[in-house]
Amino acid sequence: MTQPPLLELQEITCRFGGLVALDRVSFSVHSGEIFGLIGPNGAGKTTLFNLISGVTVASAGKVCWRGESILALPPHRRNRLGMARTFQNLRLFDRLTVLENLMATMQRQPSSERERLRSAWQLLEELGLIQLADRDAGTLAYGDRRRLEIARALATRPKLLLLDEPAAGLNPSEKDGLCRLISALRSRHQLTVMVIEHHVPLLMRLCDRMAVLDFGVRIALGSPEQIRHDPRVIEAYLGGAV
Repeated sequence: MTQPPLLELQEITCRFGGLVALDRVSFSVHSGEIFGLIGPNGAGKTTLFNLISGVTVASAGKVCWRGESILALPPHRRNRLGMARTFQNLRLFDRLTVLENLMATMQRQPSSERERLRSAWQLLEELGLIQLADRDAGTLAYGDRRRLEIARALATRPKLLLLDEPAAGLNPSEKDGLCRLISALRSRHQLTVMVIEHHVPLLMRLCDRMAVLDFGVRIALGSPEQIRHDPRVIEAYLGGAV
């Protein structure tokens, strides 16, 4: 019997008063893939992430997790299913240390304090933050704060990791490192990853498949190569980076 996709959006629509932020958007994300979401500013990308994670309620349509609708579930219940996300605007505990940020995220896990501490140190090593464990999060360089945000999401042991513009504010070298890191984390943690990113060349290298939004409508879906040559995508980006 064929397994349902890990995540499926069915005709998702979101209205804010008279504004239609998303208009009947549908696609599936399969276990183990890296799925990119691109589109011009105001296309509805972050609204879609908010709908998937439960921050925003859909006006119509379904969000399904392994074939079951999760529209009624609040964000914390979706997190317990195996969904975690980062935000474009970082949400760290600036007055806690790097290690304390991770330990705070792990408090609800049934494992012992010693096991949680071991897991936190392992994540810090994976994310290249182990030398900064005793530093307050608010004192970190921007690239390190980005990696700590990813570490906090990973600390909840997700199956689906939603990354909202993880390369924002990073220099070219840091973006290359981020691309390698996401690929490595996918393998090590058996993750499925969804990424919103304006740096299209990074997603072209990183993703297995991509969807493109324009004014709340999905205008393309396919491999990076298919997206690169889709005339609707080229028009939406005015012949720019795609």
